Amino acid sequence: MRAGKHVWTTAAVTVVCAITVLAAPGTAFADPGPSPSPGTPGASPSAPAASPAATPGKDLEAVRKKLDQLYRRAALATEEYNAAEEKTEQQSAQLVELAKKIVKGQEKLDGLKERAGAAARSQYRTGGLPDEAKLMLSDDPEDFLDGTGRVVQGQRATKGLIGEMTRTQEDLKTYAADAKTRFEKLEANRRAKAAAQKKVEKQIKAAEKLESELEQEEKERLARLEREAQERAQTAWLGSGILKDLDGEATEQGRKAVEYATAQVGKPYQWGAEGPKAYDCSGLTSQAWVAAGRTIPRTSQQQWQQLTRVDVEDMRPGDLIIYFDDASHVGMYIGDGSVVHAPRPGRSITIAGAGSMPILGVVRPDTGTTGQE
Repeated sequence: MRAGKHVWTTAAVTVVCAITVLAAPGTAFADPGPSPSPGTPGASPSAPAASPAATPGKDLEAVRKKLDQLYRRAALATEEYNAAEEKTEQQSAQLVELAKKIVKGQEKLDGLKERAGAAARSQYRTGGLPDEAKLMLSDDPEDFLDGTGRVVQGQRATKGLIGEMTRTQEDLKTYAADAKTRFEKLEANRRAKAAAQKKVEKQIKAAEKLESELEQEEKERLARLEREAQERAQTAWLGSGILKDLDGEATEQGRKAVEYATAQVGKPYQWGAEGPKAYDCSGLTSQAWVAAGRTIPRTSQQQWQQLTRVDVEDMRPGDLIIYFDDASHVGMYIGDGSVVHAPRPGRSITIAGAGSMPILGVVRPDTGTTGQE
C-alpha cells in the first residue's frame, strides 16, 4: 500500500499475522479435543508401552499445539514490528517535511538579512543620516511634506522587516525542536522494530526446527490433524445457521478487492510482505483494497481498531474478518462462507472456511451501499 520507502526508513517489513491454512495443510487453532490420558476410559495406567499408533498420535497433538503457540507468538511480535514500522515511515515523512521547512525558513531569513544589510549600506552611503534627521534639516516645505510620507513608509517597512525576521527565527526554532523530538521518536521506533524482529525470527525458527524433526509420515499425519481441527471448527460455525443470514452483495470496490485477493491464491506467505510475489495476512488485505481504490490501515490490529465494524451476520464479500482475541490475523470474506487469507510462514495464500479460526469480529473498508441496500 506504500509506493516507496524514504532513505530515513529501513526496508519495509510489516505484518506476519496468520497462523492457519485450511484448504491446504496448515496450522489449525481450533482444538480437536483432549487426547486420552491415564485414568480416562480406554487408557490403562498399568499397561506397558502404548501401541506405536497411539503414542505418536498423542505426541503429534502436542506438536500441533506447540506449533500453534509458536506461530501465534510470532504473529503478535510481528504486529509490534508492523506498528513500529508504520510509525517509522510516518515520522520519516514528517522529518522530511520539517527539513524542507527549515531549509525554506533559512533561505527566507537569509533574504531578510540581506534586505536589512542593503538598507544599512544605503544609509552609510548617504552620510549615515537617517531619513528623520535629513527631513528635519530640509528648508523646503514641499520636500518636508514629501519626506514625511517617506519616513513613515520607511519606519513601517523597517518595523515589518524586523517583525518578519523575528517570526522567521522563531519558526526555525520551533521546526528544529520539533525535528529533534520526532527524530528521537523515530530512533525509539527503530529500536522497537529491531526488538520485535528478533522475537518474530526466534519464534519462527523454533517452529521450523520443531517441524524439521518430524519424519515425513509424521508430517503427513500432523497435516491431517490440522485439517480435521479446521473442518470441525468450520462445521460448527456453519451449524449455527450463519449462512442463511449471509446474503450481502459486494459493492463495486468490494468485488475488485476480492478479485485481487483471490488472484493471489497459491503465492507464498512471507512475513512483512505486501506483494506482488508474496504477502503476509494484512499485506494481502491492505493491498487488495488499495487495488480497489481505497487505502486502509496496514496491520490487522489497526484494521480492527480503525475500520467500521459490522455484525458477522451482515458481512458481505470484501469485508475483513479479524481472528483471535489479539486481532493477530485477518482474512477477506469472499462469500459462501469462505475467506481468502495468507496463513503463516511455510504456507501459501489459500481459500478456507471463514469459521475455521476463532472470529473476533468483522470490519468493513468500504461503507458504500450495494444494489440490494
